[in-house]
Amino acid sequence: MTMSDPLGDMLTRIRNGQRASKATVVSPASKLRTNVLEVLKREGYIRGYSQRNVRQGVDELVIELKYTDGQPVIRQIQRVSTPGRRVYAKIKDLPSYYNGLGISILSTPRGVLSDSEARSQNVGGEILAQVF
Repeated sequence: MTMSDPLGDMLTRIRNGQRASKATVVSPASKLRTNVLEVLKREGYIRGYSQRNVRQGVDELVIELKYTDGQPVIRQIQRVSTPGRRVYAKIKDLPSYYNGLGISILSTPRGVLSDSEARSQNVGGEILAQVF
């Protein structure tokens, strides 16, 4: 059976893994998921990630979660644009999240970027997720 929202599934796996105090979580691999994880790594929300081959043609991502003083770094992670309701924003209409403490992850013509990177490159796009 196919999955209708693969990015939402990965975000839920991260959320559930942090609630269970797991060191790593595993998710099926895709280019979009890898790009979103790269943004989370650049912004300091996860330690890192690696891609491993399960069998021919099937890869999975191993995501290393990050904690400070026993508390997860990611307090809230949620999907904004869903397959049934796409949310787009121009760069001047892009809202700040938790007064700039959180980030929005955008899919832009220049790739998947955080909101601060999108502002510096002056490009808008689809708001994929918000992280605090």
